[in-house]
Amino acid sequence: MTLFDSLRTEARLSPASGIQAVSAYGSGRPGIIPLWTGESHLQTPPFITSAAVRALEAGETFYTASAGIPALREALARYHARHFGMDFSPDAFFVTIGGMQAITLSLHAVAGAGDEVVYLSPAWPNFPAAVGVTGARPVAVLLEEGEAGWTFDLAKMQAAITPRTKAIFVNSPSNPTGWTADIETLRAILDLARKHGLWIIADEIYALFHFGGGRAASFMDFMDPEDRILFVNTFSKNWAMTGWRIGWLTAHPSLAQTFRNLIQYSSSGVAQFLQRGAVAALDEGDASIKEQVASAEKTRDRLCDILGATGRVRFSVPAGAFYLFFSIDGMADSRQAAFDLIDHANVGLAPGTAFGPGGDHYLRLCFHRRTDQVEEAAHRIANWIGRN
Repeated sequence: MTLFDSLRTEARLSPASGIQAVSAYGSGRPGIIPLWTGESHLQTPPFITSAAVRALEAGETFYTASAGIPALREALARYHARHFGMDFSPDAFFVTIGGMQAITLSLHAVAGAGDEVVYLSPAWPNFPAAVGVTGARPVAVLLEEGEAGWTFDLAKMQAAITPRTKAIFVNSPSNPTGWTADIETLRAILDLARKHGLWIIADEIYALFHFGGGRAASFMDFMDPEDRILFVNTFSKNWAMTGWRIGWLTAHPSLAQTFRNLIQYSSSGVAQFLQRGAVAALDEGDASIKEQVASAEKTRDRLCDILGATGRVRFSVPAGAFYLFFSIDGMADSRQAAFDLIDHANVGLAPGTAFGPGGDHYLRLCFHRRTDQVEEAAHRIANWIGRN
């Protein structure tokens, strides 16, 4: 038996990232335009980094409470009160190592070996992979693209639920499709979860990255306090803090000890000086977010104009998040297309195959970059299409 064979089955079966495979292939090439990851070109704003530096200089480098420092949990309560129009207890927030740990902790709390977790696909690949690592089985419910854009069929979700189902994962606005649930859809999903006694893991990371004016609809708009909903979020996207690896989980305060324990036995908490930067992001960052959304919307529209003019690109204009998920007439293999685009157009995109069922014939482009850079990438893609 080899060392690999002696590992736990779930670890051995954890899939390699299809996005990382492409980025590893193209990274470092002269002139490459890298639009494969969900990351803007912006550096973290100075008002955030300065707060972290001040904390470092003040010696805030010691262990801290596993759930997060009081100042950050209070800032999270203020932030949610501003954007959701209701009061929140600081005890409902738990600071995590990025949104990914928030997802992992949520899964560990509600699902395990032999269980099933339903999710909407195409989806960010980390979620179904994380389900598999717990020993549970991810069950995809496909979004469908038509003349009305990406749509969700509640009957398909109902059909996917079995006695083994423990939770439903909902990402809206969606990475990669941009699908954004309206409040009636969220109500229907919650009613379904209530009927079957299921948890909902709500990934509303892009709620403020919404192009319809204001934020996207949220379960927080109508849920009861006792509903089985866990919210996962991150500082990565709204505040250009991808490398900081800091996020949060929102849960009923009665679950506080459980989530403090789960954090304690996985990471023991987030560095205090990073949390000071996060406080500044929440308290001082609303104007920056609005500017980013407005800029991304203009870039999105320019991108759609250029690719649409080819006559061979099909897409639904995303209502939220900052990705264009598009297909090309005649493209049989999106993974191979992603590598070809690197070799022959010097543009890095994520292959739709990385996003699970329903994504095979698509490519994902992150347009939260400089407009001139996205325009150049779009022209290169259009030229590549014209040669193929």
